[in-house]
Amino acid sequence: MKQLSLLLTFSLITLIGFTSCDSSGSDAGTGTMSVTMTDAPAPYDSVHVTINKVTVKKEDANNDSDSESDDGDNTEEDGWETISDEQMRVNLLELTNGDKIALGSKELEAGNYEQIRLILGDNNTVTVDGETHNLQTPSAQQSGLKLNLNAEVEENTDYSLLIDFDAARSIVEQGNGGYLLKPVLRAVHLEETGSIIGTVQPSDFNTNVLAVMDGDTVTSTITADNGDFEIVGLEEDTYEVYFDPTSDNYADSSQTGIDVTAGEETDLGTIELESNSAL
Repeated sequence: MKQLSLLLTFSLITLIGFTSCDSSGSDAGTGTMSVTMTDAPAPYDSVHVTINKVTVKKEDANNDSDSESDDGDNTEEDGWETISDEQMRVNLLELTNGDKIALGSKELEAGNYEQIRLILGDNNTVTVDGETHNLQTPSAQQSGLKLNLNAEVEENTDYSLLIDFDAARSIVEQGNGGYLLKPVLRAVHLEETGSIIGTVQPSDFNTNVLAVMDGDTVTSTITADNGDFEIVGLEEDTYEVYFDPTSDNYADSSQTGIDVTAGEETDLGTIELESNSAL
């Protein structure tokens, strides 16, 4: 009987030990997600959007419960984690040519995050030829602009997520003279992307610079006053780069076979525009 009692005691201690190991083993630790935003150029004086909240959702986190209130509020029980709830009003056209703005940073449980959501406010405007217009924003967008992700946050690391808000394709002019905001966004892991830089001459006017793949524009920028440009957030691949001068005196041109490597800048050097012989 005494031996049986000792055996049961040993078994209980062993079981507790395994349980403790399992519990600690299920703790995935934490990493940090930092979210920044950039923009492609647009033919407007300014484009202001108000961002009320930025949230992310972990893979398989309460997927059966994705309900939200009408104002876009959410809780961790819904499977969403808040990166930032500090309201900010951003002029997207100040975020071109490699410039970025920090939207927030948060320590998260390690794992794969499958969605990010930007919750917009209602103070969104576009200024065209000096006149400012309110941007009509569907209420569904105010409750959250969702982007699919495959963001693997690892323990004790910082995952840098870049959101590219394409203002040019996000604003739709309506027949009544109004403007509608239908955001076009993409998200990339900044550490897994590279950039294309260079200088366009002459530089007494701006030139649109577009990174194109398979006939589709991935993203774009516009030259600075000195002709410099930088296209950021490009995933590893081979691109065509198109140069579209705003001056009719110069012709469009392109360069093909431009390889981009993660973590590196691909420098195209100085691009000399050719005069438009059709004029």
